[in-house]
Amino acid sequence: MGRAFEYRKAKKFKRWGNMARVFTKLGKEITIATKASGSDPDSNPRLRVLMQQAKKENMPKENVERAIKKATSKDYTDYKEMNYEGYGPFGIAVFVETATDNTTRTVANVRSYFNKHGGSLGTSGSLEFLFDHKCVFHIVKKDDILLEDLELELIDYGVDEVEEDEDEIILYGEFAQNSAIQKWLEENRYEINSAEFLRIPNDMKELTAEQREAVYKLIEKIEEDEDVQNVFHNMKEDSEE
Repeated sequence: MGRAFEYRKAKKFKRWGNMARVFTKLGKEITIATKASGSDPDSNPRLRVLMQQAKKENMPKENVERAIKKATSKDYTDYKEMNYEGYGPFGIAVFVETATDNTTRTVANVRSYFNKHGGSLGTSGSLEFLFDHKCVFHIVKKDDILLEDLELELIDYGVDEVEEDEDEIILYGEFAQNSAIQKWLEENRYEINSAEFLRIPNDMKELTAEQREAVYKLIEKIEEDEDVQNVFHNMKEDSEE
């Protein structure tokens, strides 16, 4: 298995464990996508794949409709997508992605989480070099397609890892190639279950179980914040978790 695949599997259960958080996160992404490119999924590729993802996650239809309407409401306060970077306990790099309508509140909260849990918030861009920014597509398998053939087809579109996971094929590609990859998949009649963006660490740090627990406390506190969309880190997960 490739590095990206193993990292995503390790994070999967923590990130998607709470359905309420999943719906909140998807709702914000739908609102942001609608605000950026309109409410018609036929002409808005990002919205199209998010709606498919919401369906797969059993997100109620009214939640999706509410998120779309929010972007066109005259009372809508625009979300800003802001990133925050810092070091947690034991030198673990932590990258926080947020979508907020109040950046003053969000940065104050994120800084306080770092400070109270033995870490420190850094300057914007200070840790970005430690992570590769990837787009990840989950697509339905086709019986007549070999993984090797699919990878060869998509290598020119920035896809650098293809894995099989249960009833899905998972593609990892360069973040900047997200739209081109989605367009190719749709033109070649692949059903996209979901698409996400990951920041995959270039190097993982090993800690003891006790040290990991201290880092988890920081990460969990950050993830509880309603402005936070994703948290990435370079701590090696315990293989038994």
